[in-house]
Amino acid sequence: MNRLAEETSPYLLQHVENPVDWYPWGEEAFARARAEDKPVLLSIGYSACHWCHVMEHESFEDDETAELMNERFVSVKVDREERPDVDALYMDAVVALTGHGGWPMTVFLTAEGEPFFGGTYYPPEPRHGMPAFRDVLVAIADLYRDQRGAAAASAAQLVEALGATSAVRPSTDPLTDGLLGDAARALRREFDSAWGGWGGAPKFPPASTLEFLLRMHLRGDEEALPMVAKTLDAMAAGGMYDLLGGGFHRYSVDRTWLVPHFEKMLYDNALLVPVYLHAWVVTGEERYRRVVEETLDYVLRELALPEGGLASAQDADTEGVEGLTFTWTPDEGAPENLLQPFEDGRFIIRGELDEELRHRLWRIREQRPKPARDDKAIASWNGLALAALAEAGRRLGRADYVDAARAVGEFLLDALSDEEGRLLRSYRGGRAKTTGFLEDYADVGNGLYELHVATGELRWLEEASRLARLAVELFGDEERGGFFLTPAHGERLIARQKTFDDHPTPSGNSMLAYVLLKLARIYGDDELERRAVGVFRLIHAALGRAPQAFGHALCALDLYFSPPREIAIVGPADSDVARAALEPFSPNTVVAIGPTDAIALLEGKTLVNGRPAVYLCERFACQAPATEPENLSRTLTNL
Repeated sequence: MNRLAEETSPYLLQHVENPVDWYPWGEEAFARARAEDKPVLLSIGYSACHWCHVMEHESFEDDETAELMNERFVSVKVDREERPDVDALYMDAVVALTGHGGWPMTVFLTAEGEPFFGGTYYPPEPRHGMPAFRDVLVAIADLYRDQRGAAAASAAQLVEALGATSAVRPSTDPLTDGLLGDAARALRREFDSAWGGWGGAPKFPPASTLEFLLRMHLRGDEEALPMVAKTLDAMAAGGMYDLLGGGFHRYSVDRTWLVPHFEKMLYDNALLVPVYLHAWVVTGEERYRRVVEETLDYVLRELALPEGGLASAQDADTEGVEGLTFTWTPDEGAPENLLQPFEDGRFIIRGELDEELRHRLWRIREQRPKPARDDKAIASWNGLALAALAEAGRRLGRADYVDAARAVGEFLLDALSDEEGRLLRSYRGGRAKTTGFLEDYADVGNGLYELHVATGELRWLEEASRLARLAVELFGDEERGGFFLTPAHGERLIARQKTFDDHPTPSGNSMLAYVLLKLARIYGDDELERRAVGVFRLIHAALGRAPQAFGHALCALDLYFSPPREIAIVGPADSDVARAALEPFSPNTVVAIGPTDAIALLEGKTLVNGRPAVYLCERFACQAPATEPENLSRTLTNL
C-alpha cells in the first residue's frame, strides 16, 4: 500500500493498491525528491476518465513499470477535480511542450516543481506513433541524471511561459458592443451546418457558446437561433444524450454526436440544462423541456448525496468495460432500427423512442451493474447545478427542483465553508478539504443569486453578495485587473495564474464578472462593475480571435452592454404577479425580491394595498408598481 490511503478523493483511492509508491500532492513528496536527487513524476487524472483507467491497468498495476517508477522517480498522483490549480498549471506546460493536452496527464518535474517534459497517455508498448511508457521513464530519468542543465533550461523556459497569463496588461482600446457582433459572425463561419456545434472530432457540448447565441437572438441576430436549435437537437438525439435515463455523456468522439466517452459529469449536465430551458422559453418546443426534466431527474436520482450536495460524476466504465451499462447487443430487446454500432458487437441507441419502449428498455437496463460514482462534492460544480435547479424549478413549476436547490445551497454554506465563511473546494465522507478557488466563489455566488430569484429568500442574495465581495478581496489583481485562480492565502505554486478559457466550464474570471455586474445593478455599487470591466480588458484582444473559448465571457459582455434593467418584487416569489414578471427570457434583467431597505434596488419599495407588487426599473428609475399579472405581461411584451 502506498501513501494515498488517507485521501478522500475516489480517484486517488483507486490507486491505493498500485505497486507504485504514490504520494499525494504536497511538500513531503518534493522534500524526498530533493533529498534523493530524483525527478518528480506527476500523474493527473480524474475518476470518471476512461483512459486514466486504461493507463492504470497497463502501467501502474504492472510490477516492472512500478519498480522503475519507484527506483528513479518520486511519483505524485493528483485528482484534477480537487486541485484545478495544479491541473491548469501543468496542463499549460504540457500544451506548450506538445501542442495538445488531455488526461491522464503525465508531467516530469524538478524537485522544485518546475516542469521540463510531459505528455498525456503513454501505452505500455510503442503504438500509433506513441513511445512506450517504460522507454519514456528511462529516457527522462537518464536526462535528469546526465543532462541536468538541459532539463533545467527547459524548466526555466516553461516557468517563464506559465507566468505569462498573470503578466498580461489590460487593453486600453474602447470596449464596444461591436465585439458581440464580431464574435457571432466568427461563430457562423465555423459552424457545422450538418451536425451542429463547432469543429470536427472530438466534439464537446458548447453550452456557454449556445447561451451567448440565444442572447444574440434577443438582439435581433436571425442566424443565431437556428445554430442553437441545430446543435441542441443533434446532441439530444442519442449517443451523447442518454435517451433512457436522461443526462449527457462527456463528449462525442465523432462530429455527429453519436459515439460518446460515457462518463457523465455534473458540470456538463448543470451547464446544458439552462441552455435547453432557455431554448424552451424562447421557442415553446416541448422537446427542450423534456430534456431539461429528464436531465435534472437523472442528476437527482444518481448524483444526490444524503448531506444535500451532489456527487461529481459517473464513470465511463462498468466492470472495466467502457459504456457497458449504456450499450446494447441485438438480442437484448432494443429495435434494430435504433441501434448504431459502437464496438465489440455492442450498439448505441439513437432515434425516436415512444414512452412505452423507453420504459421497457429502461427496466432492462436497470438490471445491469451501474458505473461507479465519484461521490465527492465539488463546490463550483454544485454551484452550477444549484443555478440550474433553481431556475428550472421556478420556470417549470417543479417544487422538487427548488427544494433540491435549497438543499444544495444549505450544503455549500455549511459543509463546504470554513469557520471564517470562506469556501472549501471538495467534500467527501464528512471531510471538507482544500482552499476554495476562484471558480468556486463565482459559481456558488451565481447559484445563490438564482436561488434567491426562485425562492424570494433574502439570505441567498446576501450570501451571493458576501461571497462575490470576498472573492474580489481574495483573488483580485490590484495592479492589472482580473482575478487569480488561487487566493492570496492559498498554497504557492511555481506561478500564480489567471485562467480565462470558458471550456469545459465558465472560467472563474468570466463567471465572477457576470455575478459582479448583476450585483452592481442590484446594490448600486459601481466598484463591482469596475472590477468586472477589468476582466474584459484583459481578454479584449483574444475575444475576436477565438470566440468559442470565451462563451461565458461574451454572455457577461452582453450583460454589460445592455441597458440596465431591474425588477424589484415585493411579496412572495410565487405570487401570480411575480411569476408574470419572471416568465420572459430576459437574461440581462436583474431581480431582487423583498421587502427590505438594506438593498438599493428594494429601498422604499412596498406592497400596494397589502398586495404583492412588481416595480420595473431602468437605472433605478422605476415605473408605477404593477399588481395585476395581465397588465404586467403586456408591459413586458412592449419593452
